[in-house]
Amino acid sequence: MLLVELSPEAIFIQTDGRFAFVNSAMVKLMGASRPADLLGMPVLDRVHADFRPIVQERMRRIHENKETVPLIEERWVRLDGGCVDVEKTASPFIYMGREGGQAVVRDISARKSLEDQLRQSQKMEAVGRLAGGVAHDFNNLLTGIMGYSDLLLQRAGADDPTRGDLEEIYRAAERAGALTRQLLAFSRKQVLVAEVLDLGVVITDLSRMLRRIIGEDIALMTVINPGTGKVRADRGQIEQVILNLTVNARDAMPSGGKLALEIGNVDFDSSYAQEHLRAAPGPYVLIAVTDTGIGMDPETRSHIFEPFFTTKEKDRGTGLGLSTVYGIVEQSEGHIWVYSEPGHGTTFKIYLPRVAEPVDAAVAVPQVAPLQQGCETILLVEDEDMVRKLARVALETNGYHVLEATRGEEALAVLRALSGTIHLLLTDVVMPGMNGRELAEKISAMNPKMKILFMSGYTDDAVVRRGVLIEGTAFLQKPFTAGSLLRKIREVLDSAAAGSVRPAAAVSP
Repeated sequence: MLLVELSPEAIFIQTDGRFAFVNSAMVKLMGASRPADLLGMPVLDRVHADFRPIVQERMRRIHENKETVPLIEERWVRLDGGCVDVEKTASPFIYMGREGGQAVVRDISARKSLEDQLRQSQKMEAVGRLAGGVAHDFNNLLTGIMGYSDLLLQRAGADDPTRGDLEEIYRAAERAGALTRQLLAFSRKQVLVAEVLDLGVVITDLSRMLRRIIGEDIALMTVINPGTGKVRADRGQIEQVILNLTVNARDAMPSGGKLALEIGNVDFDSSYAQEHLRAAPGPYVLIAVTDTGIGMDPETRSHIFEPFFTTKEKDRGTGLGLSTVYGIVEQSEGHIWVYSEPGHGTTFKIYLPRVAEPVDAAVAVPQVAPLQQGCETILLVEDEDMVRKLARVALETNGYHVLEATRGEEALAVLRALSGTIHLLLTDVVMPGMNGRELAEKISAMNPKMKILFMSGYTDDAVVRRGVLIEGTAFLQKPFTAGSLLRKIREVLDSAAAGSVRPAAAVSP
């Protein structure tokens, strides 16, 4: 039984349809703090509703037919309400004289995430090919419409009664041509004139126009981090990307709000690339556009880059703005990610390859500090399973002792139950229930010497302006690499002020 308890695979035994034994890996997989949280609970209570009928049938086969159930994918519900995708094998088993079944469960959430990314990428690729073909053929038709209407306009005199109708035809064709150009941008078939750009200069030059676009009820803040590198891209297309995202942010804040535009250097390592499809390791420049608007649910986020998809009212948009942004970024060999939650606004992050051809030769690219291991104890609080797993593995591999929690209330319980010292709290900012700031305040009252590091998919300036964090708080942006996490952890742990939440923040991938 000791081997089962120490197994990295999650294992449980059920009798009468209830958990009779769970090993430590199963406790962790289900988000429990101890075996007693699961023991005696009906197994089906932890199975997602969509999978209960088939799981119930398999349990019947185990009990009545004494069958071994082959490897199958299921979805389970953790104690915190989050879902985890698993592979499970099960077979009959007699436990303490009672008939039941044993099962081995493996978390495949990371693999499923990559599969979802691949499907989304393939869908966008297929739609892009279709859009490019349609745009190409439609442009041929528009050439005829515009050409012939132009000829007729040249022949029609100023007082010709048909002239007004011909002008309307021509203008309609022009508008249709603009739409096809957006489709070509999405399908990555437009012609780009690439040059080495200083994005700080681009954003500074755009600032006045952006302020006019968003209106007086939206505050605009631009953050150009010192030492930001250069990129090779088409200036006009990059300006279009920023303008489109600005318009989208404005429309998401009908009652006003705050818009932040931030740039800085990031570095992707191989571990980050393995978890993010089509993201190659290397140096990048980040453009982050963050609003305090209405935000988006997961279903909306999954469609936002598709041509003609829009949540705006009729005649308020074509649904091509974000698809154009997607195409331009992809054609520029970059990547775009979106972070959004209903009621918490939206952050678009664009990563463009950083080039070693600086416009200003005097600007040096910052050197990345070497990684340092540690031995301290860290309390990790994160409601996203994949992010939490990445952080835990990175920290434990480099000598740290990690305690996990999926939300604020669970973190407080962990702290109360522990007699030893916790040196640092690493917590997400936006979580169900208690947010990261509220958790940090409670923990600081209990342990004033504990260091605190916040992380979020929003930029640090964005969460500061929302009032969630105070300015100067130690902060790490998502997505982050293992290397950037370890460097930031070491920076905070080695900072002079005990329990401080105010070390200088840095842009991180």
